[in-house]
Amino acid sequence: QELRRNSTYHEDFLWYRFLRRHPVQFRRQKQFARYIVDFYCSSAKLVIELDGKQHETKDGIAHDLARTIYLESLGLHVLRFTNDEIENDFDTVCMTINQTLEAYGNA
Repeated sequence: QELRRNSTYHEDFLWYRFLRRHPVQFRRQKQFARYIVDFYCSSAKLVIELDGKQHETKDGIAHDLARTIYLESLGLHVLRFTNDEIENDFDTVCMTINQTLEAYGNA
């Protein structure tokens, strides 16, 4: 709950403008072992992660790779978007999410 209360601007933007009312249900801040993902759709086994500038560092890239490998080992599909994509290419972000849901039979 605390993470949802302290979510980033970009997480709130994606949630309130797209995912919250999406016909396929998403959850915010879902925990998988030691990782907490930004958004999760259980019916599609889809994880959506939003990456800010801290993810562009060498350590951030390595951490994200380990996280993605772990999540994929659970049979999950991981989509990553940068905050810049949320701000400047939101329609494409939404289209990519919808296409991914269609690919996994959940549109």
